[in-house]
Amino acid sequence: MIDLAVALRTVVFAAVAVLVLGAFGAMAVQARTIDPFGRLARAIRALTDPLLTPIERRILRSGGNPQSAPWWLVGIAVAGGIVLISAVAWTAGQAAALAAAASLGPRYALQLAVYWAFNLVILALVVRVIASWIGATRFTPWMRPFVFLTEWLLAPLRRVVPPLGMIDITPLVAWFLLQLVRDWVVRAL
Repeated sequence: MIDLAVALRTVVFAAVAVLVLGAFGAMAVQARTIDPFGRLARAIRALTDPLLTPIERRILRSGGNPQSAPWWLVGIAVAGGIVLISAVAWTAGQAAALAAAASLGPRYALQLAVYWAFNLVILALVVRVIASWIGATRFTPWMRPFVFLTEWLLAPLRRVVPPLGMIDITPLVAWFLLQLVRDWVVRAL
């Protein structure tokens, strides 16, 4: 299992390194450090344009400078690599926990199921908070499942917990409550 993680990290690192080299090559062509009409520049553009063109369009639509697209490519590659490695490590950990619970008996399987259920609600709570920072409301179509998973807890808490100025602290209170109740229920099982 450790060899798979090392191999995945190596592949992700190599992919990010290739994208960084491509981004620096594209920046060199943009800055005319490399002759934009030469063979090398045409080869660099042929390799990087399929990746950079959609990013440039998105930046242009947002009112930004499309020349920053190579930096965005580097950022997306690094963030995507981190997310991929984290997701694979998390999945492997959950598979190991499931295998351990299955071998230890139904009581541990029930504990794991309850633990996962609470963590699903906590994850939905975190997604809902972060989505509110980027302007997604409870009526945004992709937010509906997260609202469904969290509103049963947040609505009663909003009636009890007063806001701090313009800041709604009920998600934070709900997070603490879910952590406490989850630990208590798992120990009780």
